[in-house]
Amino acid sequence: MDNDKKYMRRNTVSKCYVASGIPEDEWSGDSDNGEDNVVDNRDGVNDNRSWEDNPESIKFCNKDYSTASGSNSGSDNSSSNNSSSDSSGSNNSSSDNSSSNNSSSDSSGSNNSSSDNSSRSDGRRPAMELQRPKVGNKMPEKKPDWFHVPAPTGTKYNKLKNDLKKLKLHTVCEEAQCPNIGECWNIGTATIMLLGDTCTRGCKFCSVKTSSKPLPPDVNEPFNTAKAVCEWNMNYIVLTSVDRDDLADGGANHFAKTVELIKFSRPDILIECLVSDFQGNIDSVKRLALSGMDVYAHNIETVKRLQKYVRDRRANYEQSLFVLKKAKEINPKLYTKTSIMLGLGETKEEVLEAMHHVRDNDIDVITFGQYLRPTKNHLNVVEYISPQSFDYYKEEGLKMGFKYIASGPLVRSSYKAGEYFMKNLVEQSKNNLQSNTLKLQGAK
Repeated sequence: MDNDKKYMRRNTVSKCYVASGIPEDEWSGDSDNGEDNVVDNRDGVNDNRSWEDNPESIKFCNKDYSTASGSNSGSDNSSSNNSSSDSSGSNNSSSDNSSSNNSSSDSSGSNNSSSDNSSRSDGRRPAMELQRPKVGNKMPEKKPDWFHVPAPTGTKYNKLKNDLKKLKLHTVCEEAQCPNIGECWNIGTATIMLLGDTCTRGCKFCSVKTSSKPLPPDVNEPFNTAKAVCEWNMNYIVLTSVDRDDLADGGANHFAKTVELIKFSRPDILIECLVSDFQGNIDSVKRLALSGMDVYAHNIETVKRLQKYVRDRRANYEQSLFVLKKAKEINPKLYTKTSIMLGLGETKEEVLEAMHHVRDNDIDVITFGQYLRPTKNHLNVVEYISPQSFDYYKEEGLKMGFKYIASGPLVRSSYKAGEYFMKNLVEQSKNNLQSNTLKLQGAK
């Protein structure tokens, strides 16, 4: 019981760690001595949690991914600058984990590196040391050209905006200041945000407004949402929400009612629900997983090391993986999906490691996008990731067995979700049909 009190913030969370197979001494949130105070945006409370300078590689589901990118045995991909073969950028590195054997420097960023950046297969610049984002830190000097997008205009955009306003509905597209709002709305795709526009959590990357006591959910919202979706004549809709830790079920029943009403009117429509972790409440996960939805999405947001800096302290890496795993166990027909933001100081090895964790929990789809700071009061961008790097992660993910990957600087977890998902399903159906045809021909 003492260990539970030391490591866990809620009793339900301990189940997540046990189910995930992570050793007790590697549970998150076990550090008591802070490097600095991390301010929780929610209440302005000082949270004295710290991150370790030498985080050990994660053993997840009885697997060790510390050598996922080819590091020598005995080296730690996330270790301190005294490591003799540090894949995260030691100045004293004597071995190169991802380039040729003749290199005398670390491919991830030794000061003595003699290799050219272009020699890296993932296209990323070498990192000098483990980095993390912080509110007020210096931003990269210039935003790359690939982030320039046209201002949102168009007939469909205006119609969608008017319909949402008329029915008092909110979209994450507006609340999160998504750069793709014009493109998505003009092709008739929107991500509707349920349960109001005020979140009970204060993640340090998100511009959605927060409060510990938001207004009660609108009882008419499920009906208004179903009405709007049916009028738009869409084939795919994404429903998401703010976190509602003030509600006993986290808003799961409200979500499920919305799905059921949409499916009643349009049984052919595909529905993706991008939801919170429900604080690990299995009853809430079950209620939603059995509502008739098609894609159960929940974002881990970033790699394990950066969780405590990026997400609200009530969010948890292992808990996020746990709820996705449970959703699939409850309803095996579901597609499960998660998303990771890049550019927050993560290393290539940490991203690959997180991808392995995601696959080990039978998650089907993953998306990668560039983190963009919404205001000066949010975390700084540590690095703008190149399109080549996004392509690299997509290629690696396909090798791991993901059913679909969307990866690019402007990709968001719901970006063109219907287009990507439908295209992928059609391709899978064609491949299955061809495979079955060949089997029948072989049987003859």
